[in-house]
Amino acid sequence: MPETPHDGIHGMVPRDRMTEGARKLRDTYAVTPGAPLYRREFGFFSLERWEAEGMPEEVPMHELFQYDPGGNHGLGQLGWCEAAFVPAYETVVLEDRGDHEVVQDYAGRRVLFFKGRRNGFMPEYLAHPVKDRRTWEEDVKWRLDPSSPERYADLGARMETARTCAGQGLMIQQGLIGGYMYLRSLIGPADLLYAFHDMPEVIHDCMRAWFELADAVIARHQQHVTLDEIYFAEDICYNHGPLISPDMMREFLLPYYQELIANLKSRQLDPTRHLHVQIDTDGFAPPTIPLYAEIGMDAMSPFEVASGCDVVQIGRDHPGLAIFGGIDKRELAKGKDAIDRMVERILPAMRERGGYIPTCDHGVPEEVSYADYLHYRRRCVELGG
Repeated sequence: MPETPHDGIHGMVPRDRMTEGARKLRDTYAVTPGAPLYRREFGFFSLERWEAEGMPEEVPMHELFQYDPGGNHGLGQLGWCEAAFVPAYETVVLEDRGDHEVVQDYAGRRVLFFKGRRNGFMPEYLAHPVKDRRTWEEDVKWRLDPSSPERYADLGARMETARTCAGQGLMIQQGLIGGYMYLRSLIGPADLLYAFHDMPEVIHDCMRAWFELADAVIARHQQHVTLDEIYFAEDICYNHGPLISPDMMREFLLPYYQELIANLKSRQLDPTRHLHVQIDTDGFAPPTIPLYAEIGMDAMSPFEVASGCDVVQIGRDHPGLAIFGGIDKRELAKGKDAIDRMVERILPAMRERGGYIPTCDHGVPEEVSYADYLHYRRRCVELGG
């Protein structure tokens, strides 16, 4: 039999041919005890302040804060916080309210914005596109057609890049909007909770469309690369736990996830490759860990501390789970002593355990000074190896 090529697609790239970032990130996903902690950040709301405080604009952030080289490559095309509509709704101003304006956004929602400022703050969502079966079928469902040629217009160029990254050992990650986030973007966070009871057949039809779109797009990607991870943007938890019950998760979400993951695994060009499953959810996530274990979850993020998440305890309770996040953004704003207490409690314990990436549990807020964030990053390097 011919030898399987170690090209990152049909067979794993040998470790000595992987980029530094790829090796380090793969060690993290493998939950390798004692391995150096991978260095990256969740995001930022603080850059304008830092620039005013003297952050050098000519120095790349990865050098300034000693982040690691990228270890993965994302394929996208399946939404994140909103459904992957093609075509998207037209963004249009519907109403002028003086200092505010009502806008139909690209996801079909009616949104109240400050006039002239649509980013950088949480707007007020007034209405969502799916209200009943008629609005779902007439206004929304056709925008999720998996056969739309527009979805694949740049497929060749994107897959060429993905094949190159796979050849360097980077983890090929398929991100997509999770079922709960998807339903919330269609129906709205409050109305969705009623919809599970009042129109369950519409919810299932929405989820079938979610599955068919994701399955078709991922199948096209899998003609070119082997996937290392499927990454669901879920946001199913609030400050005390999940927003719907375990029974509701098992009825409306998990069967579609299980079918999608089973199909994905059956199509892998490298059938020996482990497929990592990551769930991203805000809020108090620990009660959902056993539920997502039913679909094979390997990793979870970002573990909001304000909701009660303690990554050290969660790491003890779930020793095989890769854990990303758990750095309290509030403590970063309290100065160097508070930062030291936090990182000295978390980082040594999590490095000894393995499978941890320290990041802010959301974007670094503007209350955090440049000097304090630099101190935090230096301590991460010192304690994380």
